[in-house]
Amino acid sequence: MSENSQFRFGAATGVGSLPGGDAREAAKTVTGTFEDFPFLPELPGRGPGADMVGRTAGMLVELYARVEPSGWRIGDRPGRDTQRARSWLREDLDALEEFTQGHEGPLKVQAVGPWTLAAALELRNGEAALSDPGACRDLAASLAEGLRLHLADVRRRVPGAEIVLQLDEPSLTAVLRGRVRTASGYRTHRAVDRQVVEATLRDVLGVHPQGPVVVHSCAPDVPFALLRRAGAAGISFDFSLLTERDDEAVGEAVEGGTRLLAGVVPGTDGPLSDPAGSVMGVRTLWRRLGLRPGLLPETVTVTPACGLAGASPAYARRALAHCVRAARSLADIPE
Repeated sequence: MSENSQFRFGAATGVGSLPGGDAREAAKTVTGTFEDFPFLPELPGRGPGADMVGRTAGMLVELYARVEPSGWRIGDRPGRDTQRARSWLREDLDALEEFTQGHEGPLKVQAVGPWTLAAALELRNGEAALSDPGACRDLAASLAEGLRLHLADVRRRVPGAEIVLQLDEPSLTAVLRGRVRTASGYRTHRAVDRQVVEATLRDVLGVHPQGPVVVHSCAPDVPFALLRRAGAAGISFDFSLLTERDDEAVGEAVEGGTRLLAGVVPGTDGPLSDPAGSVMGVRTLWRRLGLRPGLLPETVTVTPACGLAGASPAYARRALAHCVRAARSLADIPE
């Protein structure tokens, strides 16, 4: 990732999802708030196909998925659910293109990563694709090809953008530890070998050689070292879930040039602290690790703790604006 080490990340951005269903309003809010690092909004409130898994399922090449009562299931041909997912993605991209005319600099787009997708998509027998190593390989290959096409479309629409690809992997730790439940709910799928997980991630991250790939997880115990070995240029996480057990891995990530997208602003409605208070934990971690305060703005991007789909529209707007103010506070080195 040496060519990505010089990539210019913005000081603040969002994770992905927002409340509501108006693509133009969402794109206007995002581009107006994050002039230096906008992202493609996701609006899962519109229904199946706009949700995180359905949206990415619509990107797959030569694999299709449909909605069943139990969730998304892989099928033989594109149906109404696939078409709906693709239509909403086009609508979102049209809106983003409208509000990013002349934009130059980082722009983030999100998709579900291969292991969370394998844990979420069902095979014909109702079990997760995760239960079948061959299905996992096919799914990762289909996702990689779909992401190549998606990134090419975004580059065409926003030619001045330096695209950051974010892969959402909230189920990754559960996959590694054998905690993904079977269809019956009585058992769990066996843990996937860490080398297999890493190799698959490396292959999918490799679809974007022109820019950095960030891996996002708002679950506890994010595998920082594994993600870095797989080629992640940045890691996005819920800062409140870090423990001192993570100190060594975080310190190594910083020293290795990995960008930290620190989720410090709550993702659901509630009172917001002052901007300096929101990043106080980051400063405390820095002191504990013995890192230079001057590294903070070079290393940390401030985000919400997770997506904002469960928040009210008014709170979501406040939270995004708060990220920008908190990032400014973080860049103000004197403490």
